[in-house]
Amino acid sequence: MTPALAVAHELKSRGAAVSFATTPSQVERVGREFLAYPIDMRGFERRLLARENLTTLRRLAAAAPNAWRAVSRVQPAVAIGAGGYVSGPVVVLAALRGVPSLALEADSHLGVTNQLLRPFVKRICLSFPIAGLTPPKYIVTGRALTRAQADASAEEGRRLFDVSADVPVVVAFGGSQGAQSINRALLDAFAGKQLDFQLLHLTGERNYPQVAAEHALLGTDPSRYKVLAYTDRLADAMAAADLVIGRSGGSVAELAALGKPAILVPYPYASADHQRKNAEWMVAGGAAVLIDDADLDGERLGAIVRALLADEERLRRMASASSALGRPHATQAIADEVEAVMEGRST
Repeated sequence: MTPALAVAHELKSRGAAVSFATTPSQVERVGREFLAYPIDMRGFERRLLARENLTTLRRLAAAAPNAWRAVSRVQPAVAIGAGGYVSGPVVVLAALRGVPSLALEADSHLGVTNQLLRPFVKRICLSFPIAGLTPPKYIVTGRALTRAQADASAEEGRRLFDVSADVPVVVAFGGSQGAQSINRALLDAFAGKQLDFQLLHLTGERNYPQVAAEHALLGTDPSRYKVLAYTDRLADAMAAADLVIGRSGGSVAELAALGKPAILVPYPYASADHQRKNAEWMVAGGAAVLIDDADLDGERLGAIVRALLADEERLRRMASASSALGRPHATQAIADEVEAVMEGRST
């Protein structure tokens, strides 16, 4: 949803009126700033013959009239599929009415919804290069970033999280829900030890009480090892970092846009193993080190972190490689593609 909102804000800044069709659970979030139409349905299971898909087909049939009404009321000049399953009926129905359409792909593989939408859209904006998907139908724009993500600064990050510019900063996180394997490895590697760097450990809300209790029990210096549940200013935290440790979902686009070197631990159960593909993209570009979740432990993580921080030249090379991969103006590029599709132009 965040990339879709980023694009919506950019289009709004260009004078467009933007409406959303989304799931009922997201209406409140979207409806704070944009007109939102609820479409009640669920996504398809990857096992195309799964019993759950029968329910999905029934919901799709039930959702079609609501999608049709939403398209009829808005009468859009262009329809944008943001990758979620609600995109399917809305974009298809808009296309059948002659509305030029476009889709966004946030991951390093083409999701099920976008596979289904291929015949109906003029263009698909890719966050990452995908083998076999080439212009003019497929354009690598990068993943859309919010203004806060794109404008994140090291100075603001240091102020917000009370870290010094004089000592290296490592930021570690496992997503908003946290990652037990990353939390465990960080505690085993660094809790209760003398650190010659500053560690900002974002545990996830669910795991925070346990991690914070162990952190305190081991007598860890809170000026060098800070524990937080999470933050909505993650981009600023990463901007202040000399090295980032985390999963490799959508945050890799932020890492690259900020030019940050990383140690990436792909979530092993991500759909189509897309987190591994995201991480491998960073590794191939020279911007990251990959550790499989099954191989992650405190000893290995600690050794890699210390080796990287001790090799300033390697960190500089990784940061430069990350910047080379980054697309900090992805949101504007996507908005340009939306306008081109709407106006019937090629780019």
